[in-house]
Amino acid sequence: MPDAAPRASPPAASEAARRAPRPEDLYRMRIPTDPRLAPDGRSLVCTVQHVAPGHDGYRTSLWRVALAGDGSADGAPERLTSAGRHDSAARFSPDGTMLAFLSDRRTAVEEEPGAPKDREDQVQVHLLPLDRPGEARRLTDLPRGVREFAWSPDGRQLAVISSSRAADRAADDRARRRLPEAIPGKPPPSDYWFFDKLGFEYNGAGVTFGQTPQLWVVDVATGAARRLTNLPAGAVSPAWSPDGTRIAAITGRSRDDDLLSVARIVAVEVASGAVTPIAEHPEGLFFAPAWLPGGDEIVALGGDLPHVFYRSDIWRFRADGSEAATGRVVSAVHDIMPGSSMNSDTTIGEDPRLIPTPDGTAVLFLAPIEGAMELWRIKLGSAALERLTEDRHYLSSVAAADMGRDGLRIAAVRSTPTELPEVHLGRLTAGGRVPSARGGLGLAPATAFNEAVAAEVELRPAVERWVEVEGRRIQGWLIPAGDGPRPTILQIHGGPHTLYGWSLMWEFQLLAASGMSVLSTNPRGSEGYGRDFNEANLADWGPGPMRDVLAHVDAAVADGLADPTRLGVTGGSYGGYLTSWIVAHDHRFATAITCRSVNDLQMLMLTGDLTGTDWPKYEFGAYTWEQPELFRAQSPLTHAANIRTPLLIQHSEQDLRTTIGQAEALFAVLRRHRRPVRMMRVPGESHELTRSGTPFRRVENLVQVRDWFSHFLVAGKRTLPRMPRTRHGE
Repeated sequence: MPDAAPRASPPAASEAARRAPRPEDLYRMRIPTDPRLAPDGRSLVCTVQHVAPGHDGYRTSLWRVALAGDGSADGAPERLTSAGRHDSAARFSPDGTMLAFLSDRRTAVEEEPGAPKDREDQVQVHLLPLDRPGEARRLTDLPRGVREFAWSPDGRQLAVISSSRAADRAADDRARRRLPEAIPGKPPPSDYWFFDKLGFEYNGAGVTFGQTPQLWVVDVATGAARRLTNLPAGAVSPAWSPDGTRIAAITGRSRDDDLLSVARIVAVEVASGAVTPIAEHPEGLFFAPAWLPGGDEIVALGGDLPHVFYRSDIWRFRADGSEAATGRVVSAVHDIMPGSSMNSDTTIGEDPRLIPTPDGTAVLFLAPIEGAMELWRIKLGSAALERLTEDRHYLSSVAAADMGRDGLRIAAVRSTPTELPEVHLGRLTAGGRVPSARGGLGLAPATAFNEAVAAEVELRPAVERWVEVEGRRIQGWLIPAGDGPRPTILQIHGGPHTLYGWSLMWEFQLLAASGMSVLSTNPRGSEGYGRDFNEANLADWGPGPMRDVLAHVDAAVADGLADPTRLGVTGGSYGGYLTSWIVAHDHRFATAITCRSVNDLQMLMLTGDLTGTDWPKYEFGAYTWEQPELFRAQSPLTHAANIRTPLLIQHSEQDLRTTIGQAEALFAVLRRHRRPVRMMRVPGESHELTRSGTPFRRVENLVQVRDWFSHFLVAGKRTLPRMPRTRHGE
C-alpha cells in the first residue's frame, strides 16, 4: 500500500472506458472510517481499511489530511502508521500536538520471543507526536489489552476501558485463579466452560465469559494505570466531564444484568472512584453519552423498554444525578430515528454519536429520512429540528471542530449507490447558518482513496420507487440491468429493524452488471419512517412484510421492468427469514438464496448470542416457552414442505447470531422432501460474512450468488447447477 493517496479529484476515465464491476474489486477497496478533526480544525485523521496481501484478512492504518483555511483539503492524504496490522481509533490530544490510537503492533515492533500471536494484551494505546518528528510509542501495558479510550480535557490522562483485573500480569493471573501449566505425562488442566449467567458469547467474538470491561485511568507521562470501577456489569463508552473530575460511562444494572436489556449512565469520580447514577430508569436503555460544555448536563440516546428497541430519542440529564430516574426527552415531538443502521456491504457502519454545539444549545446527530442518512441539528431548549444535509447519500460517521468566527467545521464519511465511501468536509457558519451549497453544508471530498476503482468501474444508479400497502407507503429502489422486462432479484434486508437506502451494495451492482435487475425495499419494520412503521411488524414477521415486498415486485412487473417468468429472491438474517417464508407461501420465483437465515424462531431466541434475551417478549409479546405455537406458526421451518423453489441455503459455521442449526434444519426438511436444494456452508466465518468476513470468502460468496442466479434467471435453467469445485469437493 503506498504512503500517499491521491488528492480528491473527479475521475479521469470516460464513461465509455469503464467496465462492469467484478467480485475481486473488493480486494482493491480502501474504506475510510472514524474521521476526527484536530482541535484547531486544521487537519483530520481517519482510519483506512484495506485487504491484507494474502487476501485472508484486513489491515487498518491511520491517514492524515491537512486542511486549508477555507476547509478544503490541502494536498493528498499522508499515511501516519504502518507498523501494526490494526491501527485504529485515532484521537487528537486536547492541544493537538499528539495522537493517541489503538494498535496490535507490539508483537511486530517489540520482539518478544515465544509470545503467542493471539495474546490477550495485543491491543494497547500508543502515542504519536505530531508537533515534531518521532515514532509512535506504546503507552499502556494492561494484561488484557484496551478496548477504547478518551483523553482528559487537560491532556494528562486517558480514560481506558479494559477487562484486565490488575495492572500487571502476575496480579491479573492471580485474580483469574489461573490453573497450573500442563505437566508432561499428566492429564492437562480442565478446559471446560462453566456459566451461571446468560450473555456468555457474542457473534464474531466467540465466548466472552469473564471479559467484563472496567474503567481505568492512565497517566500519559508515565503509563501508570489505576482501575476506577469494579461494576458487576462492567463499563464502556467513557466520556470526560469538561472540568476533568468525572468520567461518564455506560453500565448495566447491578443484579441479574443478563436478564434484561437495561443500560444506565453513571459518572465516576476520578479521584475516589465514587459512582453517581446519571440516567437510571427501571427499564431504561441509554447510550452514547456526551457532556454539554458547561459540565452541568449530559445528553444521551435511549429511552424505555419496549419502545427504545424501535426508536431511540435524545435525552438530557443533570450531571449531579438529581434527574437520574426522570430526565428530559428532547426529540419526542419529532418522529425521527437517531441511532438507526443502514445496510451496505462496502461502507463500514459506525456507532452513533451526539455532538453538542460549542455553545451547548444544540446537538448534531445522524438519522435517516426516506432512505438517506443525514446530519441533523436539534435545539435542546425548544426542540426545534433542522436538517443540515439533503442528498441521496449515506453519511456513516461525522465529526466537528469549533473554528470560532469561521463557524463549525464538519467531517463525514459519505457514500452513495454509485460512489465508494470517502471523507467529505463541510461547514456551519458562526451564526449557525447552513450554507446553500450541495448537500446543505457544501460537502466536498477530502480524500480519494478509491479513485482508481471509481475511474475504472461503471456503477449503475438506483431508481427510487414507492408503492402503497394497507395505507403505508413502502419505499424501494430498482437498479435496472437494461431496458424492458429483465430478470429481477428481490433483495430483503436483515434486522428486521434496519434499512436499505441510498448506500452502495456491491452485490447489487454485480448482479445488475450480470444481466439481472435488483429490487430492494424497506417493508414494515424498517427504520427511518417513524416508530409506528418500525413497530408495524411486531408479532408479524412473515405475512405483512411479505405483502409489502411482493407489492414492489408486482409494480415492477406491471410497469414492464421485471420479467415475471425470471424472478429471484434473496436476503440475509431477517432477510433470509423472509426469503424462506416467501418461497414457502408464494411460488412465483424461479429460484432463491436464503442467507444466514432464521428458519426456526424458537431456535433463534434460545441459541447463540440471543440466548435467553428479552427480545422475543418485545417482538412477539411473549417468551418462546409461553406461547410456543405462536413462534412455531411464524417459523418458515413449519411451512418448509411447501417449498418447491430451487433454493441455495448459505450459512457460516461460526455464526452466533443465527446459528448454523437454522440452515441444517431447513436443509434436512427439504432434502427429505426431495426438493431442489443445496447448502453452502462457509467455514471460519460469523454472521458478518458479507460485510466484514475474510476477503477471499467475501469474494467467493459474491461469485456463488452471481452464478446461482445467472444459472436460473439468465440461462433459464430449471435444475440445480453443477457443484462448484472446492477443496472439500469429491
